[in-house]
Amino acid sequence: MKIHNITKWMIGAAMLFSMTGCTSNFDEINSENAVTPESALADYGIIVSLMKTMQNTFKSDTQLYPNLSADMYSGMFSTATQFNGGKNNMTYFMMDGWNNRIVQHQVEIFNTSINIDTAIRKNYSDLDFTGFKAVKKILRVMAAMKVADSHGPVAYSKFETPNSNGVTDFDSQEDAYNYFIADLTAAINDLQKIGTSAPSVNASDKAVLKLSDKVYKGDMLKWAKLANSLKLRFAMRMSYADPAKSRKYAEEALISSAGLIDSNADNALMSIGENEMNFIVYSWGDCLVGAPLVTYLQGYFDPRLSAYVKPATDQSIEGEYKGIRTGIDLINGKTTYGGFSQPIAKSATGDYFSGTDGKLKLFTAAETWFLKSEAALRGYSGAGDAKTNYETGVAQSFGEWGKDGVAAYLNDSVSTQEPYIDPKNPANNVLEGDSQLSTITIKWNNADSNERKLERIITQKWLSLYPNGPEAWAEQRRTGYPILFKVRQNDSGGTIDTNAMVRRIPFTNDTKTSTLNYPQAASMLNGPDTGGTRLWWDKK
Repeated sequence: MKIHNITKWMIGAAMLFSMTGCTSNFDEINSENAVTPESALADYGIIVSLMKTMQNTFKSDTQLYPNLSADMYSGMFSTATQFNGGKNNMTYFMMDGWNNRIVQHQVEIFNTSINIDTAIRKNYSDLDFTGFKAVKKILRVMAAMKVADSHGPVAYSKFETPNSNGVTDFDSQEDAYNYFIADLTAAINDLQKIGTSAPSVNASDKAVLKLSDKVYKGDMLKWAKLANSLKLRFAMRMSYADPAKSRKYAEEALISSAGLIDSNADNALMSIGENEMNFIVYSWGDCLVGAPLVTYLQGYFDPRLSAYVKPATDQSIEGEYKGIRTGIDLINGKTTYGGFSQPIAKSATGDYFSGTDGKLKLFTAAETWFLKSEAALRGYSGAGDAKTNYETGVAQSFGEWGKDGVAAYLNDSVSTQEPYIDPKNPANNVLEGDSQLSTITIKWNNADSNERKLERIITQKWLSLYPNGPEAWAEQRRTGYPILFKVRQNDSGGTIDTNAMVRRIPFTNDTKTSTLNYPQAASMLNGPDTGGTRLWWDKK
């Protein structure tokens, strides 16, 4: 078994979720004191191990990725902290020691997965764990997607089979996306078979998943829905890069008997206990709300504002909702901007940012309906009506956040994003008529061009994705929507165009010096390994 040498910190990564042991202790766990395969494997954390690694294990890791990169680039969040003297990811000065967490997290998940597979083959070769392996496959896809949508190339299909030189090769992002969809399709088929079988069939498989599953409590048919919904997400991400395959895969997902996550009852929310964002926001004070999020919500008189944003405490704007532009001169940092609005995430089902009962948002019904709306706009078979899907997406989002008034909101044909006023530094203002402000309204208008309809769909999709910064940033890069504010301080040394904005995160020194084939990955970028090079799907 080959453990990839990313950093010394990663040694023993297989224990990252249960925190009670690692795969080398498996024989002890399953000694004569172990009661049943179900309880032993569930306590060990077959799925739980992978889920914890999806969440991150340390507060500093969540802060470095995704909070101080994708979250900020999405426009949803910002910071008043002058990290690295004010030159950092937010000003396009790429922080190598921050960005290395992206690949690290994927390697942890994959090594955990490999070690668990080895333990099962050794100890339970007589039992069928098809359902568990399908869920594991979905989580591996989601972990690799984070790398692909941040860096581009990703070590995926060849992760377990180093080449003759002992080096692990990469897949191009294009190839990786095709592998993702193939693996999701296989997982869907397996989960449907097991999920519809008699209780006595694959009993151990079902029992382990039920005991360890922090998302759907062992409901394999709901996992199949999640996999199919992810397939639709990936298909639409390919819309500009490979329109033919985008249509093919999307139409497969749209007609699949697995169904899609189309109601909030099926939302994929991972229960994680303490959400690290609770500490990052409220104890460290290092994360505040992004100016774009507040200006859209306030301009639209959006009821979700109070579920997403706390009023400011700064004396000059106390009680107002005020975000911070990202990539500006922070002028004494927290002393100046620390009293601006903090983010919250108070949904109808609980506080996502809770310190005791937090949730990690993987996929919700609103996203499905916005994906279907865009698919209908593109003429994909089985997508339904673009307007109906769009309005249903908004309604589902309101339901997720426990807000009323969706009918009046959807009938608003006047309100637009409001201008931004920085009370601390007028140089950061974005006034009416500036191209950095959107003019898109809420109400659907069949007379609009398809491009304007797309902006309307994606702007509302972006609002509904909160607080999922990585997905929001990916969609903003793919479509150009919503329109966001540009950085005012660009410390990239010319590698990132201010107007084009950051397109990806460069590979870090850890990857370059590891047993991953970095030269091969760099050759797949179709440009330099900088934040200005576009990813494969970023073709608009």
